[in-house]
Amino acid sequence: MGNSNLFTGIYAGLTNTYAQLAAQNPNGLTLEGISEARNDIQNNLTLNQSFASYLQTNFNNIDKDGDGIISSEDMTNLTNMMSAQGLTKAELTQLYASGASGLSTDTINNILEHFDDMDTNHDGRITQAEISAYTVNSARQEKVDEYAHKAATDMSVFYGSDSSSSDSGTYSMLSYRYKTSSNS
Repeated sequence: MGNSNLFTGIYAGLTNTYAQLAAQNPNGLTLEGISEARNDIQNNLTLNQSFASYLQTNFNNIDKDGDGIISSEDMTNLTNMMSAQGLTKAELTQLYASGASGLSTDTINNILEHFDDMDTNHDGRITQAEISAYTVNSARQEKVDEYAHKAATDMSVFYGSDSSSSDSGTYSMLSYRYKTSSNS
């Protein structure tokens, strides 16, 4: 899942799509304005339909003051809230389903599959910090499990390494015993 902020693509996509739509609607970005822009053939090459769909679907939640217009303040509040409080499973699923998550299929599937494990404070949202902590803990646990499996199955200390050869200068306990007894 990487060390970079996984939600950066989401924030940038929402902000850039809002800026493009707002520029086309100088009297304010309304639900009707988003719908018209999405249906305008000239916008097909430049408008990110996935993010526009998210803005359209969540219009009433984004328009906090209820004036029927998504303002730049509404967008700033949305991205700040997403950044500080994280995203719900439903929001992530919606962004992924609309193609607007900016994340690979494997990454988003991993996040959705382990959402409850990642949500360490059980607030129903995951933040970048929770995802990063889960990733680090998972990687650490993988190494612990790998070492435990190797320790339980690795007999190289007695029989030598599978990759070692007699010319390598490494000896197992048995080869050392036979080497010293043959040198006497």
